Amino acid sequence: MAPTNRSPFRRTLALLAGTALLANVGAGGVAHAQTAPAPVAPEQAAPAAPRPASSPVSPAAVAPAAPPMQMTAPGNGPASVADLAEGLLDAVVNISTSQNVKGDEGAGPAPRAPDGSPFQEFFNDFFNKQQGNRGPNHNVSSLGSGFVIDPTGYIVTNNHVIEGADDIEVNFANGSKLKAKLIGTDTKTDLSVLKVEPKQPLKFVKFGDSSTMRIGDWVMAIGNPFGFGGSVTVGIISGRGRNINAGPYDNFIQTDAAINKGNSGGPLFNMKGEVIGINTAIISPSGGSIGIGFSVPSELASGVVEQLREYGETRRGWLGVRIQPVTDEVADSLGLDSARGALVAGIIKGGPVDDGSIKAGDVILKFDGKAVAEMRDLPRVVAESPVGKEVDVLVLRDGKEQTVKVTLGRLEDSDQAAAAGDNSSDDGVINPDPGENNDMDEPDQDGDQGQTAPDGQDPHQQDQGQDQKSPDQKGQDQATPGQATPEHVLGLSLSLLSPETRKAFGIAESVDGVVVTEVAPGSAAAEKGLKPGDVIVEVAQEFMKSPDAVATKVQTLKQEGRRNAQMMVAAANGDLRFVAVPME
Repeated sequence: MAPTNRSPFRRTLALLAGTALLANVGAGGVAHAQTAPAPVAPEQAAPAAPRPASSPVSPAAVAPAAPPMQMTAPGNGPASVADLAEGLLDAVVNISTSQNVKGDEGAGPAPRAPDGSPFQEFFNDFFNKQQGNRGPNHNVSSLGSGFVIDPTGYIVTNNHVIEGADDIEVNFANGSKLKAKLIGTDTKTDLSVLKVEPKQPLKFVKFGDSSTMRIGDWVMAIGNPFGFGGSVTVGIISGRGRNINAGPYDNFIQTDAAINKGNSGGPLFNMKGEVIGINTAIISPSGGSIGIGFSVPSELASGVVEQLREYGETRRGWLGVRIQPVTDEVADSLGLDSARGALVAGIIKGGPVDDGSIKAGDVILKFDGKAVAEMRDLPRVVAESPVGKEVDVLVLRDGKEQTVKVTLGRLEDSDQAAAAGDNSSDDGVINPDPGENNDMDEPDQDGDQGQTAPDGQDPHQQDQGQDQKSPDQKGQDQATPGQATPEHVLGLSLSLLSPETRKAFGIAESVDGVVVTEVAPGSAAAEKGLKPGDVIVEVAQEFMKSPDAVATKVQTLKQEGRRNAQMMVAAANGDLRFVAVPME
């Protein structure tokens, strides 16, 4: 697949050779830890040295969890983890897939050895021959990892390991192979469940509780890097709750245990032999490990895997709101003691809270007893909740906290989810005004930080066509239809929303409020992204009927000592967002 730019890093499913030296991802890459065609024969994917008779189809399951390993020992070096690894290796599998493609589709760039490398001639000969042998239709193979979670043959891996595969084969530690069937997959968390049909019960491993893991705890990764199966690496947890813009529920464990291409879908174990993460992605300038790997935590993965196994699909809770971050300025304008929670920017028509139980302008502080520390917490806790469950939601409304009861819908059944696809979170995370910080760990390269614009489009595409003029021209040559002397407030020229202004700016009939006709260059409003054609619906949660009402409300807020004016702003098509404009 072609590389896809995200953040300052690049996440890509690169076609890599079987050694880290030859990885060719590109500078600053965030890569799925999967390997594609390698010049390693399938037979070599199994461990080079045969292990004692401990067949993966042995009736015995994995031995009871070992006591916590002591990572220090008298003498030379830390304590060995050999006993722990030996009890886990048989439950970790290599996954190979093949896909029939046309022409160069799916081929991607061939691995390239550094100039002067002793491997250069071998790789050039190998891949030139492979590409020369391609006909109109050919098979593309890839390699990844997985682990058995049930003696009857259920296996967990990453979705990107098996996505689009026509044939999936599971290779066990003793060299035996079984064809696998896809039971279910979830693109939002990049997880899949496979099923093989063994003749005897398989050795398996169990999920542990990743929420109890602390930064600095020892972990072990086992997988299939570069096609070399049964590879064990050890490290520590370097970080928790990492957001790498991989999906709407990012909450990755960061580890320095070596994770390379081909480790995708492999387990990350605690020192009790429990799976506390599923290795998924790395940050790397070369495609090899530099000690920054990411694993889906078991506290998220276990529920997804259970649903995929039972239903073949996910069944996530759905609240039916569109949200944006609560910044310091927004918190100040709402009288909130600190920047926390998720600001409700809109309600999805026909959704669970379309009955008015939650309103635009509410700040969701708690959901079902769980604190919402920041915006991105809400989609995850809602999605993890059962469909149809009645939950208590604590909101801040009109400066006061109150609890409302909500019965959750199903995200997958909603028209919003179908329209937004994988770029949407629980109920649509909208782009806040450009002057606000989204607090993302790794913003996208072009600055939109992984959020979607109010209409689901690229925020930069949305601005195009509306803001093509130079800064000196902006706000100076816009007509003011329907009103000769507009009101000027906070750098905004405001007008009544008349039939003339609706037509001039293409404003939908469903939108009510006060229209912005000009924005002074360099003003606070301009810095916050307001533009001609926007409609101010509310100021400080009070509906605005006229330009005079806006001016009066802003003056009142100044007299109350407020530093920012919280505005509900509608785009021409009716999509809402909240903007906190500093009062000059």
